Amino acid sequence: MIVILPRGSNRIPLTGLLHTFPFAVAFLGAIAAFAAAAPAHAAIVEDVPYVTTPGNVTAAMLDLAGVAAGDHVIDLGSGDGRIVISAARRGATGLGVDNDPGLVAESIANARRAGVADRARFLEQDLFTTDLSPATVVTMYLLPEVNLRLRPAILGLRPGTRVVSHDWDMGDWKPDRSVTVAVPEKTLGLEKSSRVFLWIVPARVEGLWCGRAGNRRATLRLGQAFQAVRGELREGGSASESVTGRLDGATLAMAGGGRFAFAGDSARATGRLAAYDWRRADGEACPAP
Repeated sequence: MIVILPRGSNRIPLTGLLHTFPFAVAFLGAIAAFAAAAPAHAAIVEDVPYVTTPGNVTAAMLDLAGVAAGDHVIDLGSGDGRIVISAARRGATGLGVDNDPGLVAESIANARRAGVADRARFLEQDLFTTDLSPATVVTMYLLPEVNLRLRPAILGLRPGTRVVSHDWDMGDWKPDRSVTVAVPEKTLGLEKSSRVFLWIVPARVEGLWCGRAGNRRATLRLGQAFQAVRGELREGGSASESVTGRLDGATLAMAGGGRFAFAGDSARATGRLAAYDWRRADGEACPAP
């Protein structure tokens, strides 16, 4: 169970106060202990003081994700709807999800006033049961424990889906990029700034890949830790060589040059491996010639 404090992605939650006090770690530990003992999907609704996140943070989140026409943005914990509305103004469509019916009603009214009600929808529902699969971009401003609970579902999204989080990361899944946004008027915490993190959902490429080019054969065995990839390449009877690379969605850039573009159980390579037709092995060995 995760304790979810009522908030919108456009607001700074009470957790911002943790930057101010020495007992921050103890406080978060108490939340985690309470969460472990409570029923799944339960939520605590409390009156929490907020300050509104400045528009430059909202803009930075959308800029970092490159939101444009053709995108579909899902904002988890959408508050007054400003992220979805701002995305709709850029030509995207969006869905905002919040567990506060008052904020959902406010968001719908704000979308109408902004003239984007046809591209911006808002629903009162559990963010853990929200279908994220239509999203090209997921935005969120949630507690760290909530980010980690959502992480498996996010990693299961279509490769290349962009994920943006305000202030909180996703543990050992390191962001692909991050920016610091100056917030001179920020009243909570010691720093007058906000961090914005971007992840690009990587394809699942771990395992054995078999290359065939006429009578020539090659194997590529990959291990994967999120977007970081390392493995061993062998061509014909030659000695194996270590390879490393980094995934950007479904594209693997190899450290020594060349790229692999993955599509399900097949892949296409550039560079010296381009001649091979690459397929994921069904088992622990490639088919015999």
